[in-house]
Amino acid sequence: MTKLVYMFDESKSGMKETLGGKGANLAEMTRIGLPVPEGFTISTQACNTYYDHDQQITGDLKEQVIDSLHKLEQKTGKKLGDPSDPLLVSVRSGAVFSMPGMMDTVLNLGMNEETVEAVAELTQNSRFAYDSYRRFIQMFSDVVLKVDSYFFEQHLEETREKKGYAADPELTAEDWKEVITGYKKIVRDHTKRTFPEDPQEQMFLAIQAVFDSWNNQRAIIYRRLNNIPGHLGTAVNIQSMVFGNMGDDSGTGVAFTRNPSTGEALLYGEYLINAQGEDVVAGIRTPQPIHTLKTEMPEVYQQFVETCNRLESHYGDMQDIEFTVERGKLFILQTRNGKRTAQAAIRIAVEMVKEGVIDKQQALLRVDPDQLNQLLHQRIDDSYELKPLAKGLPASPGAATGHVVFDSDDAELLSQSGKKVILVRPETTPDDIHGIVASEAIVTSRGGMTSHAAVVARGMGKACICGCESLKIDLKKKEFRVGETVVNYMDTVTIDGATGELMLGDIPMIPPELSPEFEMLLSWADEERSLGVRTNADTPEDAYKAREFGAEGIGLCRTEHMFMDAKRIPIVRDMILAGTVDERMAALEKLLPMQQGDFTHIFEAMNGHPVTVRLLDPPLHEFLPDKEELLVEVTKLQLTDPESPELKEKEQLLKKVRQLDEFNPMLGHRGCRLGMVYPEIYMMQAKAIFYAASSLIEKNIEVKPEVMIPLVGHVNELKAMRQVVVEAAELVAEETGKTVDYTVGTMIEIPRAALTADKIAMEADFFSFGTNDLTQTTFGFSRDDAETKFLQHYIEENTLPDNPFMVLDQEGVGKLVETGVQLGRQTKPSLKTGICGEHGGEKSSIEFCFKKGLDYVSCSPYRVPLARLAAAQATVRHKETVSS
Repeated sequence: MTKLVYMFDESKSGMKETLGGKGANLAEMTRIGLPVPEGFTISTQACNTYYDHDQQITGDLKEQVIDSLHKLEQKTGKKLGDPSDPLLVSVRSGAVFSMPGMMDTVLNLGMNEETVEAVAELTQNSRFAYDSYRRFIQMFSDVVLKVDSYFFEQHLEETREKKGYAADPELTAEDWKEVITGYKKIVRDHTKRTFPEDPQEQMFLAIQAVFDSWNNQRAIIYRRLNNIPGHLGTAVNIQSMVFGNMGDDSGTGVAFTRNPSTGEALLYGEYLINAQGEDVVAGIRTPQPIHTLKTEMPEVYQQFVETCNRLESHYGDMQDIEFTVERGKLFILQTRNGKRTAQAAIRIAVEMVKEGVIDKQQALLRVDPDQLNQLLHQRIDDSYELKPLAKGLPASPGAATGHVVFDSDDAELLSQSGKKVILVRPETTPDDIHGIVASEAIVTSRGGMTSHAAVVARGMGKACICGCESLKIDLKKKEFRVGETVVNYMDTVTIDGATGELMLGDIPMIPPELSPEFEMLLSWADEERSLGVRTNADTPEDAYKAREFGAEGIGLCRTEHMFMDAKRIPIVRDMILAGTVDERMAALEKLLPMQQGDFTHIFEAMNGHPVTVRLLDPPLHEFLPDKEELLVEVTKLQLTDPESPELKEKEQLLKKVRQLDEFNPMLGHRGCRLGMVYPEIYMMQAKAIFYAASSLIEKNIEVKPEVMIPLVGHVNELKAMRQVVVEAAELVAEETGKTVDYTVGTMIEIPRAALTADKIAMEADFFSFGTNDLTQTTFGFSRDDAETKFLQHYIEENTLPDNPFMVLDQEGVGKLVETGVQLGRQTKPSLKTGICGEHGGEKSSIEFCFKKGLDYVSCSPYRVPLARLAAAQATVRHKETVSS
């Protein structure tokens, strides 16, 4: 029989894949002697078996669960369902990778009409017993029986109002009995069955519900967002209950061993006296800062601090710890590596190196490259005089402006239509995950720094304010009030997650400043990595910004963007509309000094670093007016002013637009095909490059131009275009007396080029893989059509694991890249290779490039730090693989 269930004290370290993160950590904490309530873990394999058997619990699993339950009863001296000394348990999910709040939990399981009386007798606290029982009914009904928690909250609120109470702790035992009667009626009305009294039935129903929650909507969205595989399944942890709601000597809380927002090495967290854990995370009550526990329960606080230090030292990372105090005794319910902001991740990694806890290579692996984007965006301008409307807890740093929405579905719809929104809620729940993803920032009126909204926002790098109690939110009216000020749905607000301030309107923002820790981590990355990092830049501004972020050159300078300047468009159109070579040359002569100026400034910005200039790539019709709009203008003029010179001009333009019109422009007359038919265009661009380089050589400025021919599919295309570049270089050298050291290469972006790379390499000094177009031509996708019509459906249905335009398709497109590199180097062993599509700034694609022996990746300026870190991580992991 396959082992599917493990007691906490019989598990071994390194069983995370089997026990899930939570189960593995509970076992590990038990092993090192921490005060962990007894329990057992049902493995992830059992979850997958459950789905393999049409979502039915097998006989093997039932037998092993019951056997483990008996062992738990022996360890605790209590028995599930015993009317004299009942065992109560929690049933919690526990995925391999942390998915906070995405799956389901049931607390106080084992309570019924008999055991609640036993708990009241044993604790001499009837109020506690019946409060625990009503909590169990509400949670079990919501999670297992699928009765929305709203109905129970509504009933509880009505009871409080009827009795004149302001808060739950005021309800007596008799009040709770009355609430329980109402709760059970709600269950009957909605399920047409009575609430289950048999504790074993409760337990197996709860296990089934946790397994089912692996595939609930919020869990699926979270996995997709965080690239967590869907086949892993979740473990289920069944653990004897300890109670934080037994009076003023009890409590519950969540704490981080360091500040998850800033990374500061201080204990950070919150707790509630006389409460259960869900109260803290759900944000129903606003908790107290953890440091005040030192006054409330000094001995417990000291023990907790020592435990936190021990856990951080044991795991070598910042820990997120859930704890409960039951009648003055501390219990640790969970520990895991804590979610943190990018700012905190970097500071923690760097400081732990300084503390000797980890080494530099471990520090590099501690920071997710995707997180760095959080640090490279704007913040509120310090010089602007702020007038905060409200202030809450600074739950996740960052600044954001957007339209106020009160519903996650609205947030998602508006975001899809291009609107920037800020989600405002009393508190968020795991069901709001899609709204949080869609929003620029989140604001809640309840909850603390460890509430659901705060934890999820920090993990996503979104600004968040929690516990903003001055906001009086009316979800029905879609408005919130602060004093006399009313803010309505779709009004614009700005928030600062670092200060907790909310302001009306759109507040000016300024660029970010990089911390010393950030610079230090990237310097360690540069020491480690062997893969070069360049940037895609078409302007001096982008080039300077990329250099500031550590780019080692330009891997793609797109010249067509220079032609789009409003002052140049008329000259470009003259070139396109030219009826003869002489007319075209006249237009090109006007463009040449403009192009020369462009290249001069970009070469200056890169100051001796290589610059790969791609000659004109798009079809010529892109520089002309839209055909439909032009047709409307011509028709209007024909009706209103048929003799006007403007009409003749527009008719001529329309005629040319129609001549250049293509059924499939992406595969039409573009790239090197333009240069083959109109070599004078490429000649002008090449001369502009060499004039610019010569002028800078005159000033003793080093220049390294690399001329790239786009869309080559046959070696003869590259051979002809290379000759154009060579002739241009010779002409300029003869005229200026300056010899420019340059190279000529090609962009590999259609499959034939990759498959015949050995021949193409005969005419190329370098290959740059244009993975955007290579993905289109390999899949046969038109990107714009695919992404708007069917690609999202493919991803949701797991037809494709990722959007191949965002994450390199290593199996198909990647194989062409690998083939191109291998064949090219067969011809020229020293052939330089890189990629310059969007994949050059995506971490898994960067690792692929490293493994396949490319020399560099090129990405947008703001993704350069990400690429530097990802390239270093690839090197470290490769070393680990080799050493193992």
